[in-house]
Amino acid sequence: MNKSMETNVKLSSENIYIRHLTIEDAEAMVSLQLENRDFFSQFAMERSDDFYTLENQQKRIQMLVENAKQDLDYYFGIFTTDDDLLIGTINLFAVMRGSIQSAFVGYFLDKKHNGKGYTTEAVRLIVKYAFDELKLHRVEAGVMPHNIGSIRVLEKAGFEKEGLARKNVKINGRWEDHQQMAIINPAD
Repeated sequence: MNKSMETNVKLSSENIYIRHLTIEDAEAMVSLQLENRDFFSQFAMERSDDFYTLENQQKRIQMLVENAKQDLDYYFGIFTTDDDLLIGTINLFAVMRGSIQSAFVGYFLDKKHNGKGYTTEAVRLIVKYAFDELKLHRVEAGVMPHNIGSIRVLEKAGFEKEGLARKNVKINGRWEDHQQMAIINPAD
């Protein structure tokens, strides 16, 4: 396995750090997901009740570790630096190699920690990882146009608007438009 595909990566900023999740994080993931179930459901596909079980989260984390080893996607927890509390997740998914060299970024942050700049810090960290370690050319994001906070996060992290993808993601049983945004590796 090359260095970029290691699953023990930890990247830090002033207030938060991101690192790959481990089985030991499964209980904290269940708590995070349960506490934010209604909040996260506004922005994510529908999830069955078993998603919120310890067993499911353990299996999910095992799968995510394998996906990183296979260079498919990279899933990180967002933790506070002062107390190591899991407050969210951020991931690079749909990694494409060959002549494309890109991935999409997705993230969720505990509702009570919104508005503190943590997500912007996490996006900057994962973009740096994508460009410096994974050697990607481009990182993309899709955001519902009414999710102004998420659009601002991406803009502050250097993403630019590229267009509107009409009815491209099904959320809560409804096809939603998404503002397409991207950042290009400045080294390319």
